Formats: sequence, C-alpha cells, structure tokens
Amino acid sequence: MLSRVRPGEIRDQLPRSAPERGESYDAILADFERVILPGITHWNHPGFFAYFAISGSEPGVLAEFLSAALNVQAMLWRTSPAATELEEVTLSWLRQLLGLPDDFEGVIYDTASISTLHALAAARERALPDVRVAGLVGRELPRVRVYCSEHAHSSVDKAVILLGLGHDALRRISADGVFAMRPDALERAIAEDRAAGMLPIAVVATVGTTSSTSVDPVDAIAPIAAAEQLWLHVDAAYAGVAAMVPGCEWMLRGADRADSIVVNPHKWLFTPFDLSVLYCRRMDAIRRAFSLTPEYLRTSEAEAGVRNLMDTGIQLGRRFRALKLWMVLRHFGAEGLRTHLAEHMRLARVLATWIDDSDRFERVAPVPFSVVCFRLRADESDEAHQRILDRVNASGEIFLSHTKLDGRFVFRIAIGNLHTTETHVARAWALLNEAAGV
Repeated sequence: MLSRVRPGEIRDQLPRSAPERGESYDAILADFERVILPGITHWNHPGFFAYFAISGSEPGVLAEFLSAALNVQAMLWRTSPAATELEEVTLSWLRQLLGLPDDFEGVIYDTASISTLHALAAARERALPDVRVAGLVGRELPRVRVYCSEHAHSSVDKAVILLGLGHDALRRISADGVFAMRPDALERAIAEDRAAGMLPIAVVATVGTTSSTSVDPVDAIAPIAAAEQLWLHVDAAYAGVAAMVPGCEWMLRGADRADSIVVNPHKWLFTPFDLSVLYCRRMDAIRRAFSLTPEYLRTSEAEAGVRNLMDTGIQLGRRFRALKLWMVLRHFGAEGLRTHLAEHMRLARVLATWIDDSDRFERVAPVPFSVVCFRLRADESDEAHQRILDRVNASGEIFLSHTKLDGRFVFRIAIGNLHTTETHVARAWALLNEAAGV
C-alpha cells in the first residue's frame, strides 16, 4: 500500500531520452506495471489513514476518462458550453446540499491553495482598488494585514507571499484549548494593528484544520470582520462537505456572512483529485482582479451575458472538472453521500473510544469529524513516537501521518476512504499497540 522504492529507483529504471521510434501499448503497459506501480502509494486503499484520504470513486474515474477523451478546454462559453453550464448547475447542487445561500456563486479550481489565493486577491482588490493598475511597489501604502488562526493551513502563507503582501503581512491569532481561533485575540490584534497604522484587509477562518480538524467560531468571527470591513474567507476544504449530514449543520454557522468559502470535494466527497470549489458572494471582485480579454478571445456571446470561466482566475485554460463532480453527485445521491460521511465519523468516534480507554495512548483533540489525534500517555520523546509510526507504516498494511499540537508529536488517523470499515480501523489500532509494545 505504501510504496517501498528508494529515492531515484524509478528514475534509474527509465531511459535517459525518449524513444526514436514509437513503442507498442503492450511494451508501455508492461513497464507501467514493472516500473511505475511499485512507486505508487495507494491513496484509494482502505488502510490509507494519512493526511486527508482522497478516495476516487468509480463515477469520478469514469468522468475523468470521458473528460480526457473529449479534451475540453473550457476557457470560454463558446469553447465548451456544456463545461461552463454544467459547472454552474453542479456547484448550485452542492451549494444547496451545504445549506449556503443563493448569493454564493461557485467556481472550480484545482486545489484549496488556489481557491484561497483567489479569495485573498479579491480582498486585496477591494481594499486597494487601483492595485491592478498601479501595483504595490514604489507607492506610499500602509502595511497590509491578513489574519488567520495559528493552526490555519500554509496555503494562507503562500497566498500573501504570492500576492506581494509579504509574509510579514500575515498575523496568526492564538487558539483556545481545542485549537480554535480566539475571537477576542482577533479583535485585539486588529485594534493593535490599526493603532500602528496598518491596513487590515482580510481574516481567514478554518472549519476543519489540517492538524486537528478544529473549527474556528465563524459565527463569532463574522461580525468582527463585518464591523472592521474585512474580507472573511472560510477554509472548509476538508470538513465543509460534512455540513450536509444531519446534525452537522452547526459547523458552517455564520458562514452565510462570509465573503468566500472553499470546499474540496476531492478530499472527502469521493471525487478524484483535483477539484476545489470556491464559493464567493462577491465574484465581481475576483473578476475585477483577473478578467482580461484580448481581441482574439472576444466573442459575440459575451454581449448576451454568458459567463466565461477564464474571467474568474489567473488560469486561462480550464479542464472539464465539473463532469466528475456531477457524476459523483448523481451516482451516490445526497442520501448515499450523507450515509458514507456519517459512517466515517462514526468510525472515528469508535476509535476515539478505544483510545480513551487505553492505558498506553491518550487523545489530544476533539473528534468533530473523521480525524483522530492521539499520542503516548507517557511524556515520551518525538523520536519514540516516530519509531512507532515507522514500524506501523513498515507493515505495508496501513499508512499513517503525524502532526504537532502544542509542540508535541501527535499521531493522526484520518478516515475517509469509501471502502474503509471498522475492520481496517481495528487493524490500525492493533498495529499501533503492537508497535508501542502494549
């Protein structure tokens, strides 16, 4: 399940240059099995518990095949009306399932990093309306500030760097005992920065952080952002889809007041990588930041009010990604998706109970979704935890990853594959206990 190849092993088995004459499919596929497959870590395996599981379901795989065969480039409505309009319809379906208001317009990008980049570009556009023309360099502008939790994803860091705001523009806000952003600390930071002559422009709240899947209190952060006229972006890349499960609606409470929200169906909605959805109540700001139409891309349909996907981001070419999400939603149906998500959360709660009853391990974070964080009860070193992790992964049966919370090494088990059952979770737990000498 976890690839066992050594660094350079794949490269060393391949020729240094392309063949002069074409080769048969038989030869190519033979090398695929002999050389390539041994270097694959199988994210679709039911024992894959690392990071966030990406489970590519059959309808999604079929859609990828059809999309590749069609070879669609959906930059303009004209270049693929079906890709443009299916994206609009499919994202409307998903928006309704998540309980978001109708005024959120959706667009598909590849990953949450790009979705967050576009959201913060829109925030910059709103705060500095002439930045597109005049830029940031050589002007007397106040230092800009963006806020996020100390547990927010590194994509926020990369966005402020790439947007020319500088890494120092990002201020991370302290979290509470369950790793969620403290609204009082956010308010205090904004007041301090304004007093220092800075220009706060945006705050990023996270629903389901990468390390612990903690949930920032969006309903408390939203009024602060509104009062301070800050763009509110909600990173719900992993956990956002859980809002469709009865009893989990609380997780997006207050998100209806956000300016933008990112949800990644390729993380926990059985859609093959890659597909990230950005919902935005102010898509006009994104279009102001990125829309640019040279003469050779002008079409008569623009006058009829059609939407061209190229206007909603830095990327000109657009793949037919909506097809796979559309087929996934149709194949499983809302009921089927809810059932699978609820079962993953149940399995996580079962594992949490085993950990809580253990004399060797202790849980270190709440389990609101399908990720469980835990460590050895004894205050043992990071090296001791790493040895256990390496032993478990060396079994080849499962794959785990780790993080750090409060500076301490923490095991993570992320449950999210379609075919993962309680048997797989129990085997992971048994391997951990064996490796720990229990």
